[in-house]
Formats: sequence, structure tokens, C-alpha cells
Amino acid sequence: MAKYTEDDIKSLDWKEHIRLRPGMYIGKLGDGSSPDDGIYILLKEAVDNSIDEHVMGYGKEIHIQIEDQKRVEVRDFGRGIPLGKLMDCAAKINTGAKYDSEAFKKSVGLNGVGIKAVNALAGFFEIQAWREGQTKAIEFSKGNVVSEMKRSRKDAGENGTRLCYEVDTTVFPERTSYRDQYVEKMCRYYSYLNPGLTMVFNGKKFKSKHGLLDLLKEEMSEQPLYAPVHLTGNDIEISFTHTQSGGEEYYSFVNGQNTTQGGTHLAAFRETIVKVLREHFKKQYDPSDIRAGLTAAIVVRIEEPVFESQTKTKLGSATVSPDGETVRTFILNFLKDQLDNYLHKHKDVAEAIQKRILQAERERKDLKGVQKLARERARKAKVHNKKLRDCRAHLDTKHKRRAETTVFITEGDSASGSITKSRDVETQAVFSLRGKPLNSYGMKRKVVYENEEFNLLQHALNIEDGLEGLRYQNVVIATDADVDGMHIRLLLLTFFLQFFPELIRNGHLFILQTPLFRVRNKKKTFYCYDDEEREAALKECGKAAEITRFKGLGEISPDEFKFMIGEDMRLDPVIIEEGSGIREMLTFYMGKNTPDRQGYIIDNLREDVDTAEV
Repeated sequence: MAKYTEDDIKSLDWKEHIRLRPGMYIGKLGDGSSPDDGIYILLKEAVDNSIDEHVMGYGKEIHIQIEDQKRVEVRDFGRGIPLGKLMDCAAKINTGAKYDSEAFKKSVGLNGVGIKAVNALAGFFEIQAWREGQTKAIEFSKGNVVSEMKRSRKDAGENGTRLCYEVDTTVFPERTSYRDQYVEKMCRYYSYLNPGLTMVFNGKKFKSKHGLLDLLKEEMSEQPLYAPVHLTGNDIEISFTHTQSGGEEYYSFVNGQNTTQGGTHLAAFRETIVKVLREHFKKQYDPSDIRAGLTAAIVVRIEEPVFESQTKTKLGSATVSPDGETVRTFILNFLKDQLDNYLHKHKDVAEAIQKRILQAERERKDLKGVQKLARERARKAKVHNKKLRDCRAHLDTKHKRRAETTVFITEGDSASGSITKSRDVETQAVFSLRGKPLNSYGMKRKVVYENEEFNLLQHALNIEDGLEGLRYQNVVIATDADVDGMHIRLLLLTFFLQFFPELIRNGHLFILQTPLFRVRNKKKTFYCYDDEEREAALKECGKAAEITRFKGLGEISPDEFKFMIGEDMRLDPVIIEEGSGIREMLTFYMGKNTPDRQGYIIDNLREDVDTAEV
């Protein structure tokens, strides 16, 4: 037995602990391909301090510059960190002005960890502040001081703070890089939540006049049934409308933080909007009918909010103020007063809402018989379902590896067999399709229940009633890199876009990249995802190189799959672009307009000629 002595008790300093346990501070590391990867959490920590300055009334612009997808610079024009406290703010844990509620009320960052995490996890980190004609700067590497300006010096720069850093590639994957669309989305959201603030990312400006109203108008992919309702009050703002879509879609925020996993404020809104509309219409409508097609954005500002994790994606606070008022009571009182008055003044909106509720009620009753049969089938499938090879950890539990959970949707038994044998049984599940799924374009939601494969998939993911019970963090479409594989991929995307778009909007749906070639000699093996990687591998292996072209996932052995779905797994996120029209896109690509698609293909067909062969 190993000895247990005083020498085994160790104390880590702040930077050592952050570097040893980065997941406690920034969630998963990732390589930048997913919007919840650690590099975006670090960027947000760097920007949040500047946002808090703006909220307090200082600084109307924040500049973000990312060079070569590596070096990040954030510059604000607020008051600037007091020069004598620059070291403490950058490298002393639990230090900051936000503990003083008079200096920073209802702040985004509260625990004094934020930029220290950036510092500790950066190979290069520099902090500089300007105040009243003076400046001071300190450079760090991995949390250690490299150089320090001992005394402030004169400088004509505008008041404010500048952070510049590059993440440490010994902590993050070497291929880590930023995706512009994720940073742009972050900037858009900051502008929606702070009307009057201009965010500038690599020269591109983001500014909003009407807050959450702009968010809904620009983000919605479905046509609203009525002009969005927009209600504002002290420390609260709400905007919502209904669409023909059957699902619910929410954008929720606390103190400017995008709470992607919701929390007490979102639960309170979903509950209270049902209560207020029932009282207004004097009808006990079913909650699901009231919320069918509901698209809403809500932001609340709370003193000393309590989040359920360091990444602040879910609000845990039950109260909104020191006097103990609950989030539920706060939102209920606001909606009872503001929404009821609004509906009395805007009869057309009230009529449109009631019409949508009645439509949802009819559709729900039509579905009742189909759902009963489908659920009976699903119950049997839990015992006898050969399509799903489940894992032990799930996202909707408190398992320590819940954030790693992944389900691979594969085509056929051969591909699913290889993945099943090589997967991590703790966190990776496999759902096997039987050939090509149904083209669900233009069909009503009952097809989800009537089609056995779709019904089993829906229950495997546990998304029938929304994403709160989602069982896997990553839903990965894993098909062959051929025409049939692409077709299956499109059919699955059509299914998710039509019936579960929130799965995509919340960053859970991915496409698995699989290698096209294997290049090897007796000593080395390379898996190549494109021609450029193949050529590089051929040079590395020399004349003895052996090349294999993979045609399908079934040809890849379980041992090789361990590489493809392990630490070096490559995933392409499925992204709905800002304001994209899902209905129009699906109509063109998946509808019955074959001649139009043929014309598009002919007009846009491109032939690449290899000049070396001419």
C-alpha cells in the first residue's frame, strides 16, 4: 500500500491550479470548432470587464482584434484599471472592483477569477492601462511575469484597458483557432444587450438601437405571426413573438451573460407567460399550446447572481435583490402589468396569439393518438432497441464527464460496428440508421411519431419536450464521404432543421470529418483529410509510402476509429447563419422543384483542371 504522509499534502498557487484543472474555469478546452470551447470563454472573460465599464457609463466602443486566428487583443475606452493595482487584477486571485457593489452594480463577472484564467492559460499575456495621461503595462507567460513597467509613464492614449494574449498550445490543441462567426455572434449579442455600445471586431462594427427587438428580428429564421412584443423595465427586458414552428426558442441573458442553458429566470418566464395569457384570455389553455412556436428573448440584471458553473451558462439564483424577491415573482409582476396592458392596447396582437394557441391545441389533439402508439413503441425499444448502443454518462445527469457525451448517428451496421468497438463506452453512444431516412420536408410533426426511425431517434436524444432533457452534449452525423453519405446527411439535417432547430442553434449538432486517405510506411501512419495533407504525408513517408483511399466508414477498422473519434476527432459544427431563412432554404434544396435545382447545378458547375496532366 502507498504511504500517506504530510509530504503528500500539496498546495497549488492560483496559476498552477487553473492550469492543472482548466475545466473548472472554462469548461472544455476544444480547438475552437465549437462555440462553447474554452478559447471563446477566455475571450468573453477578457471582454466582460470592458462591458462592465460600459454599463457603469464609461466607454462607448470596445475593439477586438484577432491576428492569424491566434493573437487576441481587446481594447476598451473606459476608466482604465488603476495603475497601482494592475498586477493584482491580472495575477492575484479573488481580486477586483466587482466585490464593491457601488463600483460595479449588477456586473457580469463577480468572482475575481476572469482575466486571471486568461493569464494562466496564455503562453503570452500583456495587460496595459491608461489613466489621465499615464500608462503602465505588464507582460506574462503562463501566469509568470516576464517584464513589468515598474513605474507609470506619460502617454497620450485614451483612458481604458488593453489585453493582448495567445493561448498556451501546451494546454490547448495545437490546431486551435478562432471561428469568425462565433466571435461575430458574441459581438452581436453584446450590442443587443447594450444599446449605444459599438463592438468592433477586426474592423467590422456591431451596434443596436432597439436591444432585444433587434435580436429577434435579425436572428429569427421563421416569419413571425405578429410584430414582436417588446417590453422594458428596471433591470428587465423581454421581447417575444410566435411562428408556425412547433418548437420553442429562447435567448436568455443575465447581466449581459448569454445563459445558453437557461436557469431560474428562463423557467420563471416560461411559467409566468402561461399564467398571464391564461388570465388575459380567461381560458385554461394547455401550457404547451401557449408556448408552441414561441420565440422569446429575456434579459434580467441581478445583484450578485449565482451561476451553476464558472462558465456562467445557467443561472442558479432564486432571488434578484438583497431583500429576497424571487426571480419568479419579479418576472410575474412585470409581465402581469406590462403584457396585459400591451395586449389590451394591441388587439391585433392578442387575436394573433389566441389564434396560434387554438391552432396548436388542434394539432396537439390530432397528434394524441399517434403519440400514444409511438410512446408505446419507444418504451419497448428501451429494452429491445438494437439501434442505440448507449453510453454510461449523459448530459442530463450530474456525471463528471457529462460535457463530453457524444452520440454518433451512423448509416448501416458496418459503420456502427466499427465505431461501437472503438468508442469510449463511458461517454460515446452510437445510433444506427437503416439505410436512407425519410425526406421529412413539408411534413407535419406527426411524422416524427409515425416514422419508427425518427421516433426512436427523438427518444434516444430525449428532445421531444425541448432541450432540457437532452442526453448528449454532441450529436454527430457520421456518414460516408460519398454521394449516398451526403444524401443521408442532408436528410438528417432536414429532419433536425424542421422539427428541432434549437438543437442546432444551441451548438449541439456536428458532422464527423473522416479521413479520405491513409498514408503509411513501416514506422509512421498518417490519416489525411484532404489532398494537401496527403501530399505532406507522402513527403514524410518517402518512397516506401503506401496509400489507401477510404470509400466508407465500414472500411475503417476499429483500431483506426480510435484515432478518428478520440482526442484528435475533427467535428464540423452545423451552424444556422444570422437571419437565414430555413423554410426558403429547405424548399429549394429538399422540395419538389427538381428543374430549379437542376438549373442551379448546371449554372454553378465548376470543373477543376489539373494543369500538370494537360
